[in-house]
Amino acid sequence: MTAEGTNHRIRYEVSGGIACIRLERPAVNALDLAMVRGVIAALKRAAADDAVRAVMIASAVAKRFCAGLDIAELAGRSPDQIRTLVHELYVGLFDAQCQLGKPTIAAVNGAARGGGMTLAVSCDIVLAAESVTFGYPEIELGVLPAIHFVHLPRIIGRHRAFELLFTGRTFDAKQAAALGLINRVVPDAELETEALTLAGALAAKPEAAMRAGRAAFMRQIDRDYRRRIDEAVEDFCQIAATEAAQTRLRAFAERDRTK
Repeated sequence: MTAEGTNHRIRYEVSGGIACIRLERPAVNALDLAMVRGVIAALKRAAADDAVRAVMIASAVAKRFCAGLDIAELAGRSPDQIRTLVHELYVGLFDAQCQLGKPTIAAVNGAARGGGMTLAVSCDIVLAAESVTFGYPEIELGVLPAIHFVHLPRIIGRHRAFELLFTGRTFDAKQAAALGLINRVVPDAELETEALTLAGALAAKPEAAMRAGRAAFMRQIDRDYRRRIDEAVEDFCQIAATEAAQTRLRAFAERDRTK
C-alpha cells in the first residue's frame, strides 16, 4: 500500500511500512520556512500512521541533499522572522524527531551544508553517497553554525569540531565517516537501495520494543540537548540581526540572484 502527498517542497510516500520524505525544492533544496515546516509535518504524519515503522529522509534533486537555510530568508528580515525560521529548524525539528517513536535514516545523495547538516544529523542513522561533500559555511556568511556548537564537539571532539566550524571548509564522505559524523559511505548508485534495506530491517523489529527503546535512547543521550538548542537559536539570531551579518547576507543573496 502506498500513500502519497506533497507541499510543493516535500514529497511524502509510504510503501512497505517505510515513509520516505523527499526534499524537492530545486536547484539546491534551500530551506525556507515552508520547507522546514513541511519536513516537520511529514514527520508528524509518519508518527501518527500505525502502518509506518521507519522513516527515510532523502532528496528528489540529483546530487543535492540540502544547501541549508535559504539566504533570502535571512537577508533583510526582522529578528522575529529570523527567530521563527531558526526555531523551527533547531527546536521544531528536534521535537518532531524525538516524538516520532520510529527510527529515521538520512540518505544523503549530494552536497549538504549548514542547515542541511542539521537535517541529516537529526536522524538516527546517516548514510552518504561516495560523491557527497559536507560543510558548515555559516562563518563565511557572517552568521553562526550555532546548533552544531552543541553536538559536533561531542561527536568528533572539540578541536576537530572547531576547525570545521570556524574554517567553513568542505570535507568528503570518507572523512565524515572517519570522524564518526555519519554511519557509512555507500556507492552513489546503491545509496537508496542500501537505505531502504536498512529501513526495512529496522521496520521488522518488534514495534513496542523499538518505540520504547528509541525513547529511552533519546532520553539518555539528549537530557540537556533541548535547552542547549534553545540557547543556540538565540546565539544565531543575535549575530544574524547585526548590520555586519546583514551586509554579508544581502551580498550573498544578490550574488545568488544574478547567477
